[in-house]
Amino acid sequence: MRLKLNNIELKGYKSVNNDGQVLPVNDDLTVLIGANGVGKSNAVSFFQLLNYAMTGSLQTYIAENGFADAFLHYGSKNTDCIKAKLRFSDNNSQNEYAFRLAYAAGDILIYTEETISFLRKGQRKPFVLHLDAGRKESQLKEAMQSDYKDTVNVVVNLLRNCRYFQFHDTTMDSKIRKKGYLGDNKFLRSNAGNLAAFLHGIKHRKNGEAYYQRIVRYIQQVMPQFGDFVMEPTVVDGDYIALDWREKDSDHVFGVNQISDGTLRFMALATLLLQPPKTMPSIIIIDEPELGLHPAAITILAGMIKKASEYAQVIIATQSPRLLDEFDADKVVVVERDEMRHTSIFRKLSSDDLKEWEDEFTTSELWDKNVIGGRP
Repeated sequence: MRLKLNNIELKGYKSVNNDGQVLPVNDDLTVLIGANGVGKSNAVSFFQLLNYAMTGSLQTYIAENGFADAFLHYGSKNTDCIKAKLRFSDNNSQNEYAFRLAYAAGDILIYTEETISFLRKGQRKPFVLHLDAGRKESQLKEAMQSDYKDTVNVVVNLLRNCRYFQFHDTTMDSKIRKKGYLGDNKFLRSNAGNLAAFLHGIKHRKNGEAYYQRIVRYIQQVMPQFGDFVMEPTVVDGDYIALDWREKDSDHVFGVNQISDGTLRFMALATLLLQPPKTMPSIIIIDEPELGLHPAAITILAGMIKKASEYAQVIIATQSPRLLDEFDADKVVVVERDEMRHTSIFRKLSSDDLKEWEDEFTTSELWDKNVIGGRP
């Protein structure tokens, strides 16, 4: 059994106050729901911060997103640091990765604590490794060369395979609509900027054709006239590829700019969720995957999410009642705002919460009536 994320403890991060909150994570699928401004997107954006930190680009991410003050709960005058702890486990062990990011001169955040702990089943005390503090970037990469590299590598691989995705930007200048380098095909990027190259890679990998054809079939359910992608490098520059395509029973080639925003987002979602299990991230986080999709595509999207959750832990944040009704209540985490404490709170829903209502109302209707919370 592979290690799975159990929960995340956050303190002082954006809409979560200094007392902290625990975000529970299911083994397969977790659905975050809540009103605008309660902290759903903040919760999933933590994974984006983590992705940048794993590549040694934390300071770039902070600078591009409002500097340190924008990440601290009510700013640096109210909060001096962010604390986070991620807990993973399997049948034989428990692992934790924890860090403390403190406010520093220049409106930046620096690591003042960073630890990895490992507890094997049957042991009383965990092994705890303290990494160097006072650094602008994570020291995990350096720790991978230490005497404790075997333990560190387990945690680093988990964190690197915990990936955030958001396909909202489909404007004419977006990365997804641009030609991409053919060799950029090892994994799908968070904005699907390498979608054409990644699809090309799936199709031409060993045993990849079946997965590629499955992606095409799902796209055809949403766009019936779609025939196939034109998986060929550009004539002018053979190292680059564009997301060209053909209609059914036609040789005419259309460009990516002749795909609607909603359809393009669905293509990215289908590729992410239906890719071969060997290339799939172990944890997939998607912010509002329903954005711009036709209502008829929501059921298809839910099916893809469920299929992906057989191989990965999938976490989605949604405002779609229709998408919510596709999932069991015990997959739902309600995000609300505690106005007295000025903080986001996370509450796992259970089927018991709906027992007296389930014969008369759907989950989304109970959400709308504020029976389960998550409303303004």
